[in-house]
Amino acid sequence: MRRMRSKKRLTVHFILLLLSAAGILLIITTTLKQDSRLTDTASKPPAPSQPDSTNVPTATPTATPEPTPTPVPTPQFDEAVWMAVGDIMMHKPELPGAYDTKTKKYNFNYFFDEVKPILEKGDWVMANLETPVAGAAYGYTGYPSFNAPIELLDALQYAGFNILTNANNHSLDKGGKGLMLTLQHLKKYPFAIKGTAESQEEADTPVIVEHNGIKMGLLAYTYGTNGIPLPKGKPYAVSMIDEQKMINDIHHLKEIGADFVTVALHFGVEYQTSPNEEQKKLARKLVAEGADIIAGSHPHVIQPYEVLDTTDADGRTRQGLIIYSMGNFISAQRDDTKDYGVIFKVTVRKNKSDGSIELSDIESTPTYVHRYQPDNYYRFRILPVEQTIAAASDSLLTTDDYNSMKQTLKVLRNRLRAMLNTDSQ
Repeated sequence: MRRMRSKKRLTVHFILLLLSAAGILLIITTTLKQDSRLTDTASKPPAPSQPDSTNVPTATPTATPEPTPTPVPTPQFDEAVWMAVGDIMMHKPELPGAYDTKTKKYNFNYFFDEVKPILEKGDWVMANLETPVAGAAYGYTGYPSFNAPIELLDALQYAGFNILTNANNHSLDKGGKGLMLTLQHLKKYPFAIKGTAESQEEADTPVIVEHNGIKMGLLAYTYGTNGIPLPKGKPYAVSMIDEQKMINDIHHLKEIGADFVTVALHFGVEYQTSPNEEQKKLARKLVAEGADIIAGSHPHVIQPYEVLDTTDADGRTRQGLIIYSMGNFISAQRDDTKDYGVIFKVTVRKNKSDGSIELSDIESTPTYVHRYQPDNYYRFRILPVEQTIAAASDSLLTTDDYNSMKQTLKVLRNRLRAMLNTDSQ
C-alpha cells in the first residue's frame, strides 16, 4: 500500500514538473519573439504616415516675397501762360485814320483785331507803353515827344493786355506833370503798372501778379529819359537802371513770396539787330541773381533770345529766359524790320511739392505792322506773320506783301535763334 502511494506521489510530482517546464519554455519562447519583433522595428525606418487628403493641403514651396517699393509720387504742377510784346508807340500817322468824326473820339481797337485771339490765351500779358497818355491838353504828338490819346488804353485792354510797363526813354516826354497825369489815367484801368510812380511809397510797393496759384513779381527799368531830368525832388518818378538796386529788388520779391520774377529792361542800341556786350552782361547778371525772365525793349527791332541754366544759392538749378528786344508791336516806323515785332509765349509751371519753377514751351510769334490806305488816311493793323501767310486769304494784302513777309520771316527766325544752343558765358 505504501509502495502504491509512493508511486502515485511520484507520478503527481512528475506531472507537476512537466507542467512547470512547459510553462518556463512558453515564457522563454514568448520573450524571444518579442525581442525579435523589437529588433526588426528598430532596424527599419518608420513608414511615412499617409496624409489625409481631405484635410491636409498639399504643401507647395513659395519664394520669399520681395519688399514692395515705395511709389515715387508723380509731380503735380500749377500752370499759367506768360506773354509779352515789345513797344507800343503812337506816331502821328497812326492818329487820323482812328478818329471818329461823329463821336469825336479815337478808336484803336482795329489795330489789334488779328492778334487779339493770340493774346487772349495768356494769363500775364504785358507790353512796353512807350508814350505818355497825358490828355488832350498836352496835344497829341508823335516823335520825338510823344503823347497819345487816352483811348489807346481802351484798345490795349480790348486786345487782352493786363500788364503795362512804362519805364522808358519817353516816360518824361511831357515832363513831370505829364507823367503824373499818365499814371492817373492808367490807374483807371485794371492794368498792373510798373516803371514809374507818383510817390516814393508807390515806387517801393512790390508788384506781384498771381494767376493759377503762381505769383509773378514784376520790375521795370530804363537806361535813361532822353536827357530830360527827373522831376525835382522826385527821384522815384522813373525807375532807372542801377545794377545793385535791381538785384536788391529781385531778392526782395523772392523773399516776400514771388515764385518767379520778370524784369522789363529798356536798354540796348536802337536798330541794332543783336545785343551788345553791356546788354548781355547786365541781363545775365540779373538772371544769376534770381530774375527768371528778362523782357527787353528799345532797339525797335527784334533781337535774339537765349535760355540760361543757373544755380541759386540754395543749390537749386533753374533756367532763365532773356529776350533782348521784342521790336515794335505797333508803330508807324517802316523798313529794315522796324515794322516787325514778336509775341513771346512761355508756359510757367510750378511744382506743388517744392515750389520750383519751370519755363517750358517757349514760343515766338513774329508780327507785322501792315499799313494800308483805303482813303485819305493810313490804317495800321498787326498781323501774325505765319498764320497770315498760311491762310493766304487776306484781301488787303498784295502779292508783294506776301512775298516780303515770307522773306522777312526767314530773316527773323534766324535772328531770334541766333543765340540758342551757344555758349553764353
